[in-house]
Amino acid sequence: MPQPLPQDALDQLFRTARTHNRLTGEVGDDTLHALYELVKMGPTSANMSPARFVFVKSPEAKKRLEPALDEGNREKTMAAPVTVIIGHDLAFFEKLPYLFPHTDARSWFDTKPEDQLEVAALRNGSLQGAYLILAARALGLDTGPMSGFDNAKVDAEFFAGTRIRSNFLVNLGQGDASQIFPRSPRLPFDEAARIL
Repeated sequence: MPQPLPQDALDQLFRTARTHNRLTGEVGDDTLHALYELVKMGPTSANMSPARFVFVKSPEAKKRLEPALDEGNREKTMAAPVTVIIGHDLAFFEKLPYLFPHTDARSWFDTKPEDQLEVAALRNGSLQGAYLILAARALGLDTGPMSGFDNAKVDAEFFAGTRIRSNFLVNLGQGDASQIFPRSPRLPFDEAARIL
């Protein structure tokens, strides 16, 4: 039976973890592979796993991303060791015979209109993006998730000719605690949750 994680692990994942505006250091390719190996284990509906990740690391790739960034996100993203484009594939159902072999799950989606595919892909791809943030923290990385970019430009530059659509970005590296804002409040249980 699983046991609760120790308090320091919960701190690292949630309580003391922060969204960082300045990330430096090095993030090796082996760390990115280890990161994905954790992320892929998180649950999605029918194991559809629609997220697609582009690890923008090289100076050339960063230059391709730069024109799509809002002004407020440009400097910090260009300085981060890695920026992950979290996308979702609207053709995720093509992989279902492999990912969900128990039944013909492909037929649940392959004739659906694009707006219905978008709902499933966005929901589950967003889950996988959240798993990426937690997995990065578990591996000792700091993160800076954000929107604030032109999705159409990112899609044209990185996903042309595919049915993949960008969702959000996550900067990875070692955070500079002097560059973060004071922690913002969170809603108390009674305002955000109910037990019935």
